[in-house]
Amino acid sequence: MSDLSEIWVYLARAPLAALTATLLAWLGALRLQRALGRHPLANPVLLAVALLAGGLLLSGIDYRAYFEGAQFVHFLLGPATVALAVPLYRQWHQVRRSALVAAVSIVSGGAFAVAAGTGLALGLGAAPEVTASLAPRSVTTPVAMGIAERIGGLPSLTAAVVICSGVVGAALGPAVLDLARVRDWRARGLAMGTAAHGVGTARALSVNATAGAFSGLAMGLNALATALLLPLLWRLLAGG
Repeated sequence: MSDLSEIWVYLARAPLAALTATLLAWLGALRLQRALGRHPLANPVLLAVALLAGGLLLSGIDYRAYFEGAQFVHFLLGPATVALAVPLYRQWHQVRRSALVAAVSIVSGGAFAVAAGTGLALGLGAAPEVTASLAPRSVTTPVAMGIAERIGGLPSLTAAVVICSGVVGAALGPAVLDLARVRDWRARGLAMGTAAHGVGTARALSVNATAGAFSGLAMGLNALATALLLPLLWRLLAGG
């Protein structure tokens, strides 16, 4: 009850202009997506971000001031992530039969994502903090920011990279899987959740329930494994 009271006090005293702008941008993005025939590149997250960024630039409003008024949406990210357990529960019989293969796929996919991000940064001669910011790029945003801060990265840069990775993965992932002739909805869901986290999971849920459930599983387990193992491995490599 105390948490609900705090939320109500926040909503009562904080200006709701930023919250209203966020919701209107999302509704506008959904309309644009429908107008464009739900093209894979017309991702509503990308469109909403573009609309909000354009509005902030035109109005001259500082991002920090906007974020202060839109924190309630940020708060809802946690419950929305937890709610992904519902489709997972509904597909639990499928998940249980594929548990071992799914776990191996998620861990190997997460490891490849970390290696690809750090390898690209090192190959381009990036600064150490930039390299650390790219390492957790395939993990959902709140977890990735925490990991980046712990290993010496820049959380704000990590957030931007994670969002871009999710949008690109959600937009191009299904086409890549089609080209690779991956037809199994379980495999498609695992790939989307591991590579494109929350945005990819939302896309998978909109296409197929089984894919959405396995995508949510991949997102959660990848975040857990990366949060536990990446800081340890980073410390060992830095010490060596």
